[in-house]
Amino acid sequence: MSRPSDHYETSRWFKFTQWVNGETDPLSSGMEARPAWRKPDWAGEAAENEEKKDVKAGSRILETRGIRWFQRVYRIMSVVLCLSIILALLWTVSALPPFGHAENPANNEVSARYIERGLQETGAVNIVTGMILDYRAFDTFGESCVLFIASCCVLVLLRLDSENGGDRKRKELEENDRVFEPKNDVILQKCACVLVPLIFIFGIYIILNGHLSPGGGFSGGAVLGSGLILYLNAFGFKRTERFFTEKVYRRVTLCALTFYCLAKSYSFFTGANHLESGIPLGTPGAIISSGLILPLNICVGLVVACTMYAFYTLFRKGGM
Repeated sequence: MSRPSDHYETSRWFKFTQWVNGETDPLSSGMEARPAWRKPDWAGEAAENEEKKDVKAGSRILETRGIRWFQRVYRIMSVVLCLSIILALLWTVSALPPFGHAENPANNEVSARYIERGLQETGAVNIVTGMILDYRAFDTFGESCVLFIASCCVLVLLRLDSENGGDRKRKELEENDRVFEPKNDVILQKCACVLVPLIFIFGIYIILNGHLSPGGGFSGGAVLGSGLILYLNAFGFKRTERFFTEKVYRRVTLCALTFYCLAKSYSFFTGANHLESGIPLGTPGAIISSGLILPLNICVGLVVACTMYAFYTLFRKGGM
């Protein structure tokens, strides 16, 4: 004779409530994520313990088989992916024109258009900046995203796991701060007080004049990043975190990449549909000119500066 609890345990409502409460995982073939509702001891503790042992043994067998199948499928898919990439590259190379051909990219009309009509179409006196942030702005956006993804990967790889004593190690590093930060180095601090403002001003100058002279977001951002690193070495994390913390890094990088994406998406949309963008190019040679190139230079400079500082802090001490 079946008990009322048996019907309740096999009902769909009971399974749904267990899933909502987090007691079972729908992706693990019914294995419990945490101790489920304990049913009354009808048959005694001994029988229940034996049943639990059998369930655990069966679960381990199923888990081991699943891991083996996953490893086999993973290896096969890795080989298939590598072979596909190799074939795609070989097919692309076979379709390239021969060396020295008149239709090669070095001899076609693209480079001539950059030189002859670059100032008229982009408003940038610096042809290289006009090419990078206007004609090929999509590639530059990809490079900025690569920098951000690289910093995220380094952060993940250098993360201290709390289960393996990560919190204790981080606390020891913070308490032993003087080993990493020469706070009492008077010469370094005095030099930093003089050089850091000059480095920041020079980096801002390079970024803002990237469309007028050699420079731009990448070189100016590298200068700003070096200024942050010098200030950190001279005064330590405690004083640096008054104006530049991990939250500031995340927000600045996110806002810069988002603005870059939205701005160039608008330009791509209007250009692909032969529409007027409505963004004035200004007077060539003026600081406020070249359309979106100036704000895009600022975005790239911020991303580069934040990434350089993040890399240094991660490799230097293991955290920002």
